[in-house]
Amino acid sequence: QEQLVESGGGSVQTGGSLRLSCAASGRLISYAMGWFRQAPGKEREFVAAITWSGSTTYYADSVKGRFTISRDNAKNTMYLEMNTLKPDDTAVYYCAKGGRAPVGNSWPAADFRSWGQGTQVTVFS
Repeated sequence: QEQLVESGGGSVQTGGSLRLSCAASGRLISYAMGWFRQAPGKEREFVAAITWSGSTTYYADSVKGRFTISRDNAKNTMYLEMNTLKPDDTAVYYCAKGGRAPVGNSWPAADFRSWGQGTQVTVFS
């Protein structure tokens, strides 16, 4: 059974940076990948996605210009560089594998076939 393992979460002050990683036990090539997050009391929301080749990326409006998604298919790893973090970014961040297609500029969580266990990101003021 394939596993996705997130790492890199933590606590950071407003304006700080974190880099999340998502390591897969299987191959990532041929699959779109995504990052989602869920804050307490809120639904899981799309953050960013990247096509299998890495040639196209998608971002939620709330993170555009601050977050960067990337991938290294040779290492079966995906990343999320998060800069200028805000308290509203506080959430559990999940990586996901296997999205089918974007809907507008977003990717439906229900389309992804595999999920990691999540990593907590806390931004304090």
